Amino acid sequence: MVHYVIYPHFEEFNETRFPPYIELLRQALDRTTAKYGPYKLKPSKLPMNASRSIRELQSGTIDVLWTSTTEERERVLLPVRIPIEKGLLSYRVALISLDRQPAIDRVQTLADLRKLTIGQGIGWGDIDVYRYNGIKVTEANYSSLFVMVSSGRFDLFPRGVGEVFDEYDTYSGSNPELAIEKNLALYYPWPYYFFFNRKTGQHLAKRVEDGLRMMIRDGSFDAWFQKHYAAAIRRANLVRRRIIRLENPLLPKDTPLDDASLWFSPATTHAK
Repeated sequence: MVHYVIYPHFEEFNETRFPPYIELLRQALDRTTAKYGPYKLKPSKLPMNASRSIRELQSGTIDVLWTSTTEERERVLLPVRIPIEKGLLSYRVALISLDRQPAIDRVQTLADLRKLTIGQGIGWGDIDVYRYNGIKVTEANYSSLFVMVSSGRFDLFPRGVGEVFDEYDTYSGSNPELAIEKNLALYYPWPYYFFFNRKTGQHLAKRVEDGLRMMIRDGSFDAWFQKHYAAAIRRANLVRRRIIRLENPLLPKDTPLDDASLWFSPATTHAK
């Protein structure tokens, strides 16, 4: 019997962030076909944003999603605590309006950062992190954020290292003032996990975890990481950026921060 695995359909047509995640999920499922049986991976019929995808997973309309973790999220959903992207999303490089670079070069501390405004998508978990750290946030639909930051509606649109360059390539043509900030990075621990329905998704969660751990052991997880993120890591050049560290008050106590094999570090870069 074929097991259908439904994941969230992208809300935006030109979404660049998530195809690698689907590829990773597919590889984990492929690794476990002999043990768990055949499957078919399919997007949901209707597009959805981050907030709706969580509700749909809870109701059983979809079977898996990828999102950041929080204490509350882990109470209502079932996580596989292997950080997608090796926690690379913890490091943020901002999209800005080109004329804002001199002002941002004056940002040296968290106190300086609090004088600026950050843009985020509606319902994104990062919003609570920024506000907890005293930073002003403007919320808007994902695709609108690129227009808004390039026109100076807010100062910084922080993106994951693995996101920022593809997004710039996608949106800069229609937003000629859009630029990648050159000298600053933000850091807060921000693991993305695959999540499942806590009542009905335990079997699928175990399958995906088994597949991911097989990939870690045989090196294919690292090969996937290299394929999708090594070039971006080199371009971001984090060791040469000023890194401002923020607290993440949402981070669950069971986050496997002590397992260095699961996490990217600029000091021991995985980009080869």
